[in-house]
Amino acid sequence: MPVDFSGWEVVDDGASFTGVLLKTSQKPQDQGVYTMYHGTSVASARLIIANGFKQSASGMLGKGVYVSRSLLKASSYPKGSSNGNRVVLEVLVRVGHVKRIDKDKHPLQLTWSTQGYDTAWVPPNCNMKSVPSGLEEDCVFDPKRVKVVCIAKAPNGTIEKELQQLVARSSTRGGGGSAPDGCSLCKRTTQQGSQHIEQQCWNCGKQICILMSKHFCPVK
Repeated sequence: MPVDFSGWEVVDDGASFTGVLLKTSQKPQDQGVYTMYHGTSVASARLIIANGFKQSASGMLGKGVYVSRSLLKASSYPKGSSNGNRVVLEVLVRVGHVKRIDKDKHPLQLTWSTQGYDTAWVPPNCNMKSVPSGLEEDCVFDPKRVKVVCIAKAPNGTIEKELQQLVARSSTRGGGGSAPDGCSLCKRTTQQGSQHIEQQCWNCGKQICILMSKHFCPVK
């Protein structure tokens, strides 16, 4: 029996749409924009939201802003701090040119940023002694590539509300917490240059956005 079908579905790796949340084993694609997390203290969260990120002076991957796709990992920072002083920021990261660092004493472990790379990526479970958790980690050299979107975790509702309000105000001013608006049809945000165009599906007549990741016409 013939089956009438019309529609599409695509798999997005983050190179076209912002805020893609990769699976733990997927490599960030060059020029992609991804949702990640950054764990910090309450006081530092206020400063980051107001003024943007600053490079850490040092670390396993050298200077940069340390983020992770793992909410669990981000929730364990700052190290040595109590849960009552930990905040996890949800951020958008423009990774640029990515270098994979997957072993201890990698020749570019501390110098990747001098070799034309914007982000260093440590994949999960790569058995690096310096990453005992085995969880994914990234270091972004330029702080301007990392923007706060919202508060993923906070010690309590009062602090969460305060920080969310700071993010909203920063977004209005165009500061470090700003995030692009989403399309009402495809519910996605795109990098600069990608326009959302609404039109009718040629087959079913439903109003669609040409950047939707999938659309299936109703069975007649």
